[in-house]
Amino acid sequence: MFINAGVGYYAFALFYKPLEVEFGWDRGAVSVAFTIYFIIQGLAAPFIGRMVDRYGVKKLITLGSLISGSGFLSLTFTHSLWSFYVSYVVTGFGMAAMGVVPTTHIVSNWFIKKRGFAVGIMATGIGAGALVLAPIAGSYLIPAFSWRAAYLAFGILTWVLIIPAALLVIKARPSDIGLYPDGAETPDAIAEAAPHSQGYEGWTLSDALKSFTFWLIALAFITSDCSNTGTVIHQFNHITDLGFPVAAAATVLGGVGFCSAIGKVFFGWLCDRIKAKHAAAISFALQLASIVVLVTLKSTSSVAIIWLYAILMGLGQGGWLPTMSMLVSGYFGLASYGAIFGAVNVAHSLGVAFGPLIAGQMFDATQTYTGVFVTFVALYMIAIPSVLTVRPPKSRLVCSN
Repeated sequence: MFINAGVGYYAFALFYKPLEVEFGWDRGAVSVAFTIYFIIQGLAAPFIGRMVDRYGVKKLITLGSLISGSGFLSLTFTHSLWSFYVSYVVTGFGMAAMGVVPTTHIVSNWFIKKRGFAVGIMATGIGAGALVLAPIAGSYLIPAFSWRAAYLAFGILTWVLIIPAALLVIKARPSDIGLYPDGAETPDAIAEAAPHSQGYEGWTLSDALKSFTFWLIALAFITSDCSNTGTVIHQFNHITDLGFPVAAAATVLGGVGFCSAIGKVFFGWLCDRIKAKHAAAISFALQLASIVVLVTLKSTSSVAIIWLYAILMGLGQGGWLPTMSMLVSGYFGLASYGAIFGAVNVAHSLGVAFGPLIAGQMFDATQTYTGVFVTFVALYMIAIPSVLTVRPPKSRLVCSN
């Protein structure tokens, strides 16, 4: 997740202006690549989920890292928009195979009692990627070398850090090495320790798709992620447009990631103590508040205002993966977790894909982000009631792996 988010998500914002300078591409055109990248991830997610359920996470993560690393290397040879877009098609598919579907699947298999907290700890890799990789790219690689060198470094990092870990370290289930979840000594001990949790039972994907619960979760995340990502990807542009230094804006981007890492642990912990839907609503509310703060930012504003935005956005953004994973495993179980989470991830990915595109197109038309941010605030007014309305599915459909 460190690589997945650091080089595939947060760092994208740093390439807008270098590409504009070299090729004359406007922000809307560059944003199309990000949209393609996440549409591919969304469309691939149900397929990846089924492959994880069938073939296991080791093979999928290894294959994904090979493909995404190749995609980043191909970006170093970009000379036209179409080649830029094609490279992001390849990278997006690879990232889907090594991203949130297989990683949350692993953690959900290993933990029942404190599953939310465990997912939150795993998800700190997302914030760490923003904290470390985005500032390095924005403050060092791109200014000192070039944007092409940054993409080259991303490809090499993906191969070097992920492939050995996938092949040598990962164990998909505790049963692969003769253990039980949570370190329990017997299956009965699991049931006694967490009698209300769902283990390797649950709903099938086809039955989940027939439930109102699934579609409310999907609606909540497609609207919130559209707003969240549209803001985060364009925050760098907005802050530097106001006259703040590039290094300061890149550091704030890393600050969002740092607070996001804290938020993921917090919301993972919170999901073990309150309903996941309530935790998700709190997460969305923090993100909404951060956008309101960003709207008030002016060229004469104190840097403290930017950091208030970064803290609120980072903490709120930290909630999406722990809460989405816990909503899926809590309401639908683990029997088809990969496929169902992958289906929900379609909504997440579409929101992530279109948020920056909407923001880029609206900016190109108006030369201001004010209308963009007002639109995103309105979308949170849909997301929060949607997730609070989620209820357990009406009938209990049980199957086994």
